[in-house]
Amino acid sequence: MHHPFSLLVAFAFALASSIALAANPEVELDTTEGVIKLELYPEAAPKTVDNFLRYVKDGHYDGTQFHRVIDGFMIQGGAYTADFSPRPTRPPIVNEAETSSKAGLHNVPGTIAMARTSNPDSAMDQFFINVATNKSLDYRSPDPAGIGYTVFGKVISGMDVVNKIARMSKGGRKVPAGAPPVDPRSLTTEPVIITKAKVIEKQGEK
Repeated sequence: MHHPFSLLVAFAFALASSIALAANPEVELDTTEGVIKLELYPEAAPKTVDNFLRYVKDGHYDGTQFHRVIDGFMIQGGAYTADFSPRPTRPPIVNEAETSSKAGLHNVPGTIAMARTSNPDSAMDQFFINVATNKSLDYRSPDPAGIGYTVFGKVISGMDVVNKIARMSKGGRKVPAGAPPVDPRSLTTEPVIITKAKVIEKQGEK
């Protein structure tokens, strides 16, 4: 016969293991300016998180630069290498800003969101990290003008790195002819590269 205490310990261990397995995924961005760690929220934006994690696992972000850096606003990257070569993308994903917003995620300092065109459902690989409270980017209504940008995670360490990147000097770099439409004024003078993006494997996970 099992002692009640041993059964209690076994139950607590099993519960702790299940909680560990259900923990939110975390991603580490190793950059030329330091390490940025992100926690993602699949319950708030499942398709967005899945899309981002697939790009991470595929090595898509390795060697890409932050190509749009605006102090007091955000830093954006994920699409182009240091020589502005675009990476191949998968089809765009549906906008989840409404469900994300209802889950309490907003475009405030330290949150990560998907970049897109004027088409709400056009997000692919580009993302941005907010360095300010950007209410104009939040969900307001389901129409294209008010749907906003899907927030799907936040910085859990390395916000000092994000702010450092945002404050870096801009200008002086030329965008080659035929390159994607990048504003040279929002390019850091020295390229900031994501050398490696990886999912952080936590204890109890395989």
